[in-house]
Amino acid sequence: MTELVVSGVGTVRPEGFDFKTALGPRGYKYLPTASQYFLAAAKRALAGIGPDALDGVEAERRGAAVGTNSAAAALHDAMDRTVMETGAEDLSPVTAPYFSINLFGSRLATEHELKGFNLTFASPRVAGLEAIESGRRALAAGRAHWLLAGATEQVLAEGEPGAETSEAGAVALVLEPAAAVAARGGRAYGRVAVRSFFLPPALAAAGSGAEHARALIDGALQALGHRGLGPDGPLPVTAVLDGSPVGEAVAAALGERAEYVPAGAGCLEPVARVAAALAEGAGPARVVVTAAAQGNAAVCLVTPGDPGTQAGTQAGTQAGTQAGTSTGAQTRTRAETQAETTRTEAQAEEGGG
Repeated sequence: MTELVVSGVGTVRPEGFDFKTALGPRGYKYLPTASQYFLAAAKRALAGIGPDALDGVEAERRGAAVGTNSAAAALHDAMDRTVMETGAEDLSPVTAPYFSINLFGSRLATEHELKGFNLTFASPRVAGLEAIESGRRALAAGRAHWLLAGATEQVLAEGEPGAETSEAGAVALVLEPAAAVAARGGRAYGRVAVRSFFLPPALAAAGSGAEHARALIDGALQALGHRGLGPDGPLPVTAVLDGSPVGEAVAAALGERAEYVPAGAGCLEPVARVAAALAEGAGPARVVVTAAAQGNAAVCLVTPGDPGTQAGTQAGTQAGTQAGTSTGAQTRTRAETQAETTRTEAQAEEGGG
C-alpha cells in the first residue's frame, strides 16, 4: 500500500472569523457558516502544500471527505420556524438546498475540482475521524490519489440538545503519497490512521463494559500496527469523552494513562487534537480516542514528523517487539479472543439475544 502522509493542516476557530477576510469579499455571503469554516480551513491547508502542488494531481484523482454533526442544525431550525410562522414559500432559495447535509462540501469540491469522490459523514462524535478513515480506504482502493479530509461544526440553536456544549470551527488535512511530497520538497507533518468500531451502550453499562472497551481498543490499535495499550501504555493517549456509559467504559479501559478532554456536542474536538499533534512537527506517536453515547467509537494513531526521519525509531521498536515475540503473541491472542467475545455479545445484544 502507498504510504500516505499529511502534507497540509488548516484550522479555523469562530473567534474573530470573518468570511470576507478568510475567503474573499464576493460569493460566500449566503453559504452556511459551517461551509465557510471548512472552506477557510481547506484554504489554509492548501496554502501549506504550495501553490502548484495540487496542479500535479488530475482532478479525477482528487477526493474529499468531511465529517459533521451540527453543520445544518441551526439552518434546519431556522427553516422550521419560517415554515411554521409564515409558510414554506418564504424559505430562501439560496440556503434551502442546504437542508441536505451532503451539500456542505459541494462548494469545496467545485472550487478545487475534487472529482474523485466527495463524501460526508455524520456519525455522532466520530464523523471527522471516520472521514479520515474512509478517505484513506478509498485512496488505498485506487479511487483517488489525493485527499482533503476533516470536520466542520456550527453552533447549535438555543434549546437544541447539546447546545450548551456546541462546537464551532473546522479542521482540514491534506493527505497524499509520501513520495509525491518528497519529490517536490514539501513538508510532511506526519501520518494518521483511524480504526472505528461500535460498543453497544447496554454492553458498556454492564459490569464488564470496561473489559469489552479495552478489547475493542486493543483490536483497533493492533489493526493499525501496534500491540495495544499494554500494561503501562506504550503510547500517549488523548481521550475525548462524555459522561455516558460508553464514555465511562472507555475511560475505565484507558485508566490513568490518558489525558482526558471533555467532549463537545459535535465531532470537531477529536480531529482538532489530531491536527494539534501533527502541528507539533515531532515527538512520539500518540493515540486519540473518542466515543459517543450512542456507541460509535474511534481510535486514531498519529505519528508526527517526516517518515524518513523515523526509520531508526521504527527499527528499534520492531526489534523490541521481536524480542518479546512469545509474550506479544500471547497478548494478541487474548486481545483477539476478547474482541471476538465482544462482537458476539454485541450481536446478541443488538438482536435481543
